Amino acid sequence: MPSHQPNPSRYESMDYRRCGRSGLKLPAVSLGLWHNFGGVDTLENARAIVRTAFDLGITHFDLANNYGPPPGSAEETFGTLLRTDLKAHRDELIISSKAGHAMWPGPYGDWGSRKYLVASLDQSLQRMGLDYVDIFYHHRPDPETPLEETMAALAHIVQSGRALYVGLSNYPADLTHRAATLLREMRTPCVIHQPRYNMLDRWIEKDLLSTLRDDGVGCIAYSPLAQGLLTDRYLGGHVPAGSRAAGAVGFLKAEHITPERVQLANVLNEIAASRGQKLVQLALAWVLRHSEMTSVLIGASRESQVRDAVGALDRLSFEVDEMQAIERLLEIAGRS
Repeated sequence: MPSHQPNPSRYESMDYRRCGRSGLKLPAVSLGLWHNFGGVDTLENARAIVRTAFDLGITHFDLANNYGPPPGSAEETFGTLLRTDLKAHRDELIISSKAGHAMWPGPYGDWGSRKYLVASLDQSLQRMGLDYVDIFYHHRPDPETPLEETMAALAHIVQSGRALYVGLSNYPADLTHRAATLLREMRTPCVIHQPRYNMLDRWIEKDLLSTLRDDGVGCIAYSPLAQGLLTDRYLGGHVPAGSRAAGAVGFLKAEHITPERVQLANVLNEIAASRGQKLVQLALAWVLRHSEMTSVLIGASRESQVRDAVGALDRLSFEVDEMQAIERLLEIAGRS
């Protein structure tokens, strides 16, 4: 298949935001390959999603060593698409990967040792056919490995040319500050943090966002649509065939589609409609309202979902009464 000829106006409407105090900018909407890009999925559908994303100005594609299934296969899929579709545009892309979860048997295939992180990234680069990634994350804190060792491994990864930047994922605020301090001392600053954040999971508001601001670190939220709960897929209260909750893979299950959550989604959908938006667009705009938020990381199983997500950028501002109404709803939902 010939290399993709991208939309020549792809950079005109996308909003690019700076990662903290670094020189790196990311699109306000980025594409994650957690689901729908594994060996069990269709390559042509993955190709259509990636092409659509790039045509809309999405330059950031986020992976991890264990994305699939099977683990590693999402990186293989993306490597194929890089060779066949986007090879001529490598310098226009920000490609990230991560390590921190179980990847291979034995004591060196998990967590945060120098041995594991370096070996895992070498495998990721081989799967994608790359000399380097733009961002490499430690995927989760390791309760046993000294933080100094893990951060030194990240600094080594940059200094050895395997990555241009490093980031953290799922770190609490206090550990984030310690890690960012260590990385600055090693002359490899942490440029971005990737936490879970959405209307139903607001833990970062307590102290992580302020920590990132103070340390000059950007933020990219994963699961901004609560695994699809904050879309129109479940507004009827049932689980459609082909939806994430109907699948055997992933964290969203049918039992998570509770009457209370369905009711909340329907009321939020009414607010979205009054703004001329879809529910997905309201939910993404709500996440992006923070000045510390560099990007939202979406997943997609079809091209239209990418277009809907980018459409959120048409209206990011909120009226005071809209924010008050949303906050009241979320407070009630948080108590139930």
